[in-house]
Amino acid sequence: MIIVAVFLSALAAIAVWYLAGQNLAAKPWLEQGVIGDLTDPDQRKPLLAKWGLGFFLAVVGALFALLASAYAMRAVSPDWQSAPLPRVLWLNTGVLIVSSLALQAADFFARRRETGRARTFLLTGAGAAIAFLAGQLLAWRQFAAAGYFLSTNPANSFFYLITGAHGLHLAGGLVALAATVATARGDISAAQSGIRLCAIYWHFLLVVWLLLFALLAGWAGDIVVICRGLVS
Repeated sequence: MIIVAVFLSALAAIAVWYLAGQNLAAKPWLEQGVIGDLTDPDQRKPLLAKWGLGFFLAVVGALFALLASAYAMRAVSPDWQSAPLPRVLWLNTGVLIVSSLALQAADFFARRRETGRARTFLLTGAGAAIAFLAGQLLAWRQFAAAGYFLSTNPANSFFYLITGAHGLHLAGGLVALAATVATARGDISAAQSGIRLCAIYWHFLLVVWLLLFALLAGWAGDIVVICRGLVS
């Protein structure tokens, strides 16, 4: 349960950071302007998209927290046999970090209306995300080639389940990112909201992956000890 608490605490920190940027302290009744502007659908869409993403991240975070909980409880069973992780996962982790940073840079330059740089970093982030997924498939092949198949041991099953679930969520994000890239080819200002949401989603998946990687690598116990030392 402590492992799950650490996992949820990290995700809660992301949620606080996300909500902090949503202008929750704004007082719309003090704003000046035409009343009709407040009900303009074009102005409400970005706000609804942000809150929709926030709700989706909460659901996904709960899903991965449950997976982490199931992993921790199953790992104490007598039939559990941990397997060494494919080394390519280290490279994949670095690639995902590059993808997340590239989308953050794309968001930064999009807000500054530097179209060329925004598009370059947007494509870089998309390319790195695709490379990450390809690397995860390679990790599966290496894992199976070493004799660690899905039904051989519960530890193997969780490896495929956890990495597969994370990969599916990233692949789904690539669909939205592809639409954002297509929009950015025309007017970068029209794609600014999409770039921002994609960057937030990528940061979320990066943190989730780092936590899952630590869990799969067996570092969860060390993290718990560190957290206990910080609060004691």
